[in-house]
Amino acid sequence: MGREQVWEDAHWRLTTSIGPGDPTPGFSYLEPKRHIPSIADLDGSEAVTFGLAIARSAQALKHATGAEAVFVYVFGGHIPHLHVHLAPHTEGDALNSAMLKGEIVEEPLPTGAVALVSRDYPALDQDELRSVADRVRRLLS
Repeated sequence: MGREQVWEDAHWRLTTSIGPGDPTPGFSYLEPKRHIPSIADLDGSEAVTFGLAIARSAQALKHATGAEAVFVYVFGGHIPHLHVHLAPHTEGDALNSAMLKGEIVEEPLPTGAVALVSRDYPALDQDELRSVADRVRRLLS
């Protein structure tokens, strides 16, 4: 699949897919110029400018394509280099918003929101989930 660079600054570059075979117009990749394996490896200046770079890129993609939203995905495992995938989305296109594997069901929450739950993967124990949240809180305090 071909990509064309459409923007860059001191830390970031944005490339946009030009096909062949891409079913999503404007599908793009925001990546740091420095080779790093994951978002956790951003340094100070990259981390400071990340929000502005992703927001500016998403706004341009939304306007250029007429999309209703721009989905943002960060995957890992196949290529040890940070690539943030920006996917302009319009109802009825090739994208889906599922983050989980398996059969997804919607469960209403007391707040009125809806939780997406996989029938193929059981919910984790709430004590385990709370323990992880506590560890994160301590690390960030």
